[in-house]
Amino acid sequence: MSNSAAGLFRRVNDTVYWTGAVIGCVALVLVSAVIPWAVYTRYILNSASSWPEPMAVLLTVGITFIGSANCYRQRIHMNMTVGTDLLPPLLRRASLLLSEILMGVIAIFMVVWGLRLVQTTWDNSVDEFPWLSVGITYLPIVVSGAMMLLFVIERLTIGPPPRDGADAHVPVE
Repeated sequence: MSNSAAGLFRRVNDTVYWTGAVIGCVALVLVSAVIPWAVYTRYILNSASSWPEPMAVLLTVGITFIGSANCYRQRIHMNMTVGTDLLPPLLRRASLLLSEILMGVIAIFMVVWGLRLVQTTWDNSVDEFPWLSVGITYLPIVVSGAMMLLFVIERLTIGPPPRDGADAHVPVE
C-alpha cells in the first residue's frame, strides 16, 4: 500500500473511530437524561412513562457495540496477554496474526448475519415505539462488525494506529 493510500486509509479509520466515539458519547448523555425522567415520572408524578426504559436499553446496546469496536482499535478492550507474553518472539507474532484473522472472521460474521437479522426483522415494530423497526435496533451489530473489519484490515496492512499521545484514550508508551 502506498504512503498516500495508507495515509488516506488511516484518516478514514480515524474518522470512523471518532464518529463512533461521538455517537457513543451522545447515546450515553441521552441515557443519562432518559433514566432520571423515568424515575421522575414514576415516583414524583405517579404516572410512569412506558418509553424511557426500552429507550435506555436500545441506547445502551448502541454504546456497547460501537464502543467495543472503538476499544478494539485502540487495544483497550479486555485483552489477556499472559500466555502470549511467555511465547518466543516468532510464536508471539504468529499468535497476534492468528488473533487478527480470527477477529476478522468474527467481524465478517457480525456483518453478514447481522444484516440477515436486520432484513428478517425489518417489518416488525418495537412495541413501545411503533414507528421504529426492530431491524433498526439490530443495526449496531452490523455497524460494529464493519468497523471492526476496517480496523482489522488497518492492523494487517498498515499496522495499529500510532500511540503518540494525540488520542486522550490511549496512554503514551
